[in-house]
Amino acid sequence: MNDFVLHERLAADCLIVGDWPLCRVLLMNDSNYPWLILVPRRPDLREIYQLDAADRTQFLAESCTLGEALMQQFAGDKLNVAALGNMVPQLHIHHIVRKVGDAAWPAPVWGKVPALPYAPAAADALLKTLRAKLSL
Repeated sequence: MNDFVLHERLAADCLIVGDWPLCRVLLMNDSNYPWLILVPRRPDLREIYQLDAADRTQFLAESCTLGEALMQQFAGDKLNVAALGNMVPQLHIHHIVRKVGDAAWPAPVWGKVPALPYAPAAADALLKTLRAKLSL
């Protein structure tokens, strides 16, 4: 894990929630949706299949833990989970809580409405809540 470096686009667009055994947990700085991203802390990965078997198992566990916690915390109607990588080649997996009537519903969130960054106090409060909920 010593060679892990977070892609500059993720670093610019996200706030760090913390680290789990495998993944860095990020909060997308877009208050339109509860939107977190898992980034396995392994260098030079683009695809999930590049994780070794143990890391795949750990990733799935972390993804499920995150998804369940987000849906409980934000009472979502649907959890969108996606690994696109068209703009950021580093392996990262989006977990987006969707609600009927949200800013992009029912369309995908990408490019639908401009990002609405969190106010500093709101970001701090949400990060504190997420860290407690996720034990980070």
